[in-house]
Amino acid sequence: MTETTSAPAPAVPQQRQIVTAVPGPKSLALHERRTAVVSAGVSSALPVYIERAHGAVLVDVDGNRFVDFGGGIGVTTVGHTEPRVVAAASAQLADVTHTLFTVTPYEEYVQVAELLARHTPGDWAKKSVLVNSGAEAVENGVKIARKHTGRRAVAVLDHAYHGRTNLTMAMNYKAHPYATGFGPFAGDVYHAPNSYPYRDGLSGDEAAARTIGYLEKVVGAADLACLVVEPIQGEGGFMVPADGFLPALQRWCTENGVVMIADEIQSGMARSGSYFASEQFGWEPDLVLSAKGIAGGLPLAAVTGRAEIMDASHAGGLGGTFGGNPVSCAAAVAVFAAIEEDELLAEARRIEASLTAGLERLAEKHDVIGDVRGKGAMIAIELVRPGTRETSKTPYPEAVGELVAHAAQHGVLLLSAGTYGNVLRFLPGFAVTDELIDDALSVLDDGLSALAR
Repeated sequence: MTETTSAPAPAVPQQRQIVTAVPGPKSLALHERRTAVVSAGVSSALPVYIERAHGAVLVDVDGNRFVDFGGGIGVTTVGHTEPRVVAAASAQLADVTHTLFTVTPYEEYVQVAELLARHTPGDWAKKSVLVNSGAEAVENGVKIARKHTGRRAVAVLDHAYHGRTNLTMAMNYKAHPYATGFGPFAGDVYHAPNSYPYRDGLSGDEAAARTIGYLEKVVGAADLACLVVEPIQGEGGFMVPADGFLPALQRWCTENGVVMIADEIQSGMARSGSYFASEQFGWEPDLVLSAKGIAGGLPLAAVTGRAEIMDASHAGGLGGTFGGNPVSCAAAVAVFAAIEEDELLAEARRIEASLTAGLERLAEKHDVIGDVRGKGAMIAIELVRPGTRETSKTPYPEAVGELVAHAAQHGVLLLSAGTYGNVLRFLPGFAVTDELIDDALSVLDDGLSALAR
């Protein structure tokens, strides 16, 4: 493996600045080119075209600077163009770009598997397979569980999101826009009740009993291969389950020979303040799915778990042409190094404290904020219609659209989420400072005040 040194960081001031309309003239010209050649099915939350990025700031082709609270939907966790990641990927690019690990292997793939074995929850022998994307990790996790158990059925939770492939579309709770018109879908997928403390008010044990009751009555443990769970749901609205919910489900799965899989694609890789969010709940899953933040912006994903489950597949049953590409693997090794060297778990907790305190202050001022929740650098607010916070908690999706647009016009990139479309989520990279957080929240405060008017 080639020795690497840190690459110089691009000169991107860590401040928001808007110098043109949003989108600006160059972005508008690019968007016209795009509409002629890119499928209309590939949408963009904000049609500004990014030219450079570093740390916590994006720069578009018109010179506008945006504080990035989306992070490529949780991908650039260690920051945009993190120097160690850039240096490691650049050096590997010059050495070996591709051979296909299942033909002629290389050390970088093994290194990533070693790091995942070390940092995923559970004190037992673990093995991994590396793939390209989160949805591909979900597909492989399910097929490994089916091979191990000899069973067919797959269970997921309400409000879950797992991807856009045929199987994962069937696993998603919300059909539109992910599945509309794309059927028929894979069968033997069952949707069980989730823990949603803000709306159901159940304790972890109560919520688990409800979920288990569904699994036993509707699916039947004898036919269930796996239960796939996001410890903190992403697209569903950053739902944080009640304490005790996930360990209770794991105990039931273990007793019934069901493989319990943690979909940590959005919540993993230090995002929550732990390497994996499962740790926050005292949960040690059988398999863990990683993607998004694992390689600092390069495509990589993984299934990691108990060695006896991972080894259930026959030789040649797992893999893929680009899975575990050496450049992506080199970047992933650098991401793990950055987490350790820069104490990024503590940085995630700093961001949680700063963001949560600021959002709770806004909630005291604006009664449309019904709930503030999340872990680490994965925080959200759920918006409800004025006057309903203490009663019906009626979702207020229109407010989310207006606030996202307002923030964009003032140099802050925010993302929506939630089954009801009424959640604003914050997924900053760890390079975001408390000053940038306060500045972004001042923009949000202005938007909320304008909403009230």
